[in-house]
Amino acid sequence: MKIAFFSTKPYDKIWFEPMGKDYGFDIRFYEVPFNSDTIYLAKNYDAICVFVNDYITAEMIEALYEMKVKAILLRSAGFNHVDIKAAEDKIIVLRVPSYSPEAVAEFAIGMILTVNRYIHKAYNRTRDFNMSLNGLMGVDLYHKTAGIIGTGKIGQAMIRICNGFGMTVLAYDPYPNNKLEVDYVELPELFEKSDVISLHCPLTSGTKHVINKNSIEMMKDGVYLVNTSRGGLIDTDALIEGLIQGKFGGVGLDVYEEEEGIFYEDRSNEIMQDENLARLMTFPNVLITSHMGFFTKEAMQAIAIETLENAYALENGLPLVNRTEIR
Repeated sequence: MKIAFFSTKPYDKIWFEPMGKDYGFDIRFYEVPFNSDTIYLAKNYDAICVFVNDYITAEMIEALYEMKVKAILLRSAGFNHVDIKAAEDKIIVLRVPSYSPEAVAEFAIGMILTVNRYIHKAYNRTRDFNMSLNGLMGVDLYHKTAGIIGTGKIGQAMIRICNGFGMTVLAYDPYPNNKLEVDYVELPELFEKSDVISLHCPLTSGTKHVINKNSIEMMKDGVYLVNTSRGGLIDTDALIEGLIQGKFGGVGLDVYEEEEGIFYEDRSNEIMQDENLARLMTFPNVLITSHMGFFTKEAMQAIAIETLENAYALENGLPLVNRTEIR
């Protein structure tokens, strides 16, 4: 099988390059993102492999189909960046549903600890030998209430961590897992009672802007909000309005609604054209990272294995257990 990899970074090759040879695949790595300008590079390949910020439209699906590309391999769990409906009966889309739930959950709690205890600000202060504690006071997480939206594998890992902190945990999921020892509630109750809210759900038509003006108004004053899932879960304009009004104790964003073309790239010598992102950076109680919650050695290795296993199953006519579905 010939596979064209797009949006390739040096760390992708650490596992994909040697493992691809073990599987007998002919892999070509492209650093450029996959878009309408680079789609021609997919010609003569059996499959393409893309990352979360490679958006594939219906028109691009049609072009790939005409090139006789058989599959789109996703190096991610989410697939909202691909027009799944357009791909039906034309191109197989295979994802990596689980790689290291603990990696994302551990990062989420790390963001909460950082914005709550101002670890990032304290680090910068002490580097200048400013040992003042003024403005760095946080709150105990012990006995606080954590609201977990989405109880898949990552959400479950987050629940375990919150339990370890001695927190009361409330959860919301349209498909409750009865095997979990957690109190499921409806979203309004979760918003009203939670001191910390962490998002661990996919981006669908039903979850888009689940955090909006109305839901923010329901929340406690001083609530902490963390998103390590998908940027589109939060209405950015409503979030900024809430921050201006002093609604949040702290906000941690590992994802952003308009992150395409910004995250994973070095824009340090450029003027930031995204006004909302630039505005978010000005709030002292907001921590933004570049979609790195998954980024551990264990997770990257697991992503490589599962992605290549998907390709192997396709090539050898095995069951495609990770094929995406229309929602």
